[in-house]
Amino acid sequence: MAPAAANDLSSLTMQGATDTHIATLQSDRLSVNGVPARRCKAPKLAGGIAAHTSSNMYKSPGYGKPRAKRWDHRLSEESKARKPSSLKEAARFLPRPGMISLGGGLPSSQYFPLEYIDVKVPQVPHFSEDETKALGIIKRAGKHDIAEGKSIYDLHVALNYAQSTGSAQMLRFLTEHTEIVHRPPYQDWQCSMTVGSTSALEIAYRMFINRGDYVLTESYTFSTAAETARPLGANWVGIAMDAEGLLPSSLDSILTNWDPETHNNKPKPWLLYTVPSGHNPTGATQSFRRRQEIYRLAQKHDLFIIEDEPYYFLQMQPYTGPNAPDVPPPSSHEDFLNNLVPSLLSIDIDGRVMRLDSFSKVIAPGLRVGWITASEQIVERFVRHSEVSTQSPAGASQMVLFKLLEETWGHAGYLQWLINLRLEYTKRRDNILYACETYLPREIASWTPPMAGMFHWIKIDWTRHPAYGTKTLLEVEDDIFRAAIDKGALTSKGSWFRAQADDPGCDIFFRTTFASSGNDQVREAVRRFGDALRAVFNLEGGSVANGASI
Repeated sequence: MAPAAANDLSSLTMQGATDTHIATLQSDRLSVNGVPARRCKAPKLAGGIAAHTSSNMYKSPGYGKPRAKRWDHRLSEESKARKPSSLKEAARFLPRPGMISLGGGLPSSQYFPLEYIDVKVPQVPHFSEDETKALGIIKRAGKHDIAEGKSIYDLHVALNYAQSTGSAQMLRFLTEHTEIVHRPPYQDWQCSMTVGSTSALEIAYRMFINRGDYVLTESYTFSTAAETARPLGANWVGIAMDAEGLLPSSLDSILTNWDPETHNNKPKPWLLYTVPSGHNPTGATQSFRRRQEIYRLAQKHDLFIIEDEPYYFLQMQPYTGPNAPDVPPPSSHEDFLNNLVPSLLSIDIDGRVMRLDSFSKVIAPGLRVGWITASEQIVERFVRHSEVSTQSPAGASQMVLFKLLEETWGHAGYLQWLINLRLEYTKRRDNILYACETYLPREIASWTPPMAGMFHWIKIDWTRHPAYGTKTLLEVEDDIFRAAIDKGALTSKGSWFRAQADDPGCDIFFRTTFASSGNDQVREAVRRFGDALRAVFNLEGGSVANGASI
């Protein structure tokens, strides 16, 4: 099976920037090697306490690119009512030479009871725990490193109040990273840091949803995404899926045939939430062609897209089976980037995509740091919400990431880490697939090998259940779930992830993950799940490996 991520982008050019065309990628995007030259030409980074910062300070000017569309007609009443924070705006004047501040309530760092923080981080390419213990570098963040000429970021700045965009030091890195990977094809894109994608998503909902609105998503969706929106008064509309995720034909049909009279007199939905890579819970990954089709429909129906991509860099090597040779790893950073499925952001000429990125899956979730990329108008509205809620990402977390990404790895080292993750997750994915092929009863269990993410989605043919026709789908699903627990294997019910919670669908699925437990534990859990299936369906034999009872 060819990888969904295999795309030759070197020959692609920019198509006409009209409502009926989308952008394809150009080969002249910012490269890792081009970052030092870019920084040399830029003004000195202003990274003091609560320093005003913007992606405009760090990205290409975008000459010749279109400007994003305006989205005033899509903003919620709440978002339209947001005004800039008076105190945050006043902080713009702090960098003026000779300025003495009696304005903001910034505590003096004299009373921060932390003189320094040490973190031990891996050297490239020695990323394993054992190698980090033996060869890792200790990076120290001191309280007054900026004044002492030791660094451009210190605890005096990081542990104080900050702008909602995040620190200048980290926003620069993330803006450059976004341009290297995605090269947004319109002029006025921006990044802003977040306290993780769940918080960013909640803010996005509040920006766009008025009570009673209908919102589009895959028929199975990230349960937290659905649960976050329901108390805001949102009604979910599930879009049919296949092995590549969201079906464009289903999306188009829903919107073309929308009848307000059967939907509380509400107009057709225009907000689409999607997880294109390693979809949670199904593990599906939209191909480049599929993303193009979705974007064209977004243009046709004037949709705004929330592209939630925590698993984007967990795109894996093609699955070749238990006895086939491994596919060679990416040969270079450019090879790695070219074999990622291009993002919706990368083909967005209208500014109709808000992309959510996170360090949760590629560094550590407890840091609670991520970022969004969207048009200048949308980011400005996002920042207005953040200023009076999350304020800014934790300074200690930003400092840890700065020491790791900026001072130790750089962009090249970070890409090398992401390549390492690709190969490590490939091994974990292959392990659970081998286990399923070995232990699950194939007469009732089926699946598609995931190409990205952390999840393996298993379909159960419940029409083969002895009580089919007398027991409901949810009853059989619960029987399987509890039987697996009794045998010592915890899975997630597919019904938990239904976008339309009152519609259980027609099929039984279970979500499993290969991300956290060790390979031996995963194989044992799959064996126990297989035993549970056989018990519930009254299939003959106990655990089976390669067709033989064991």
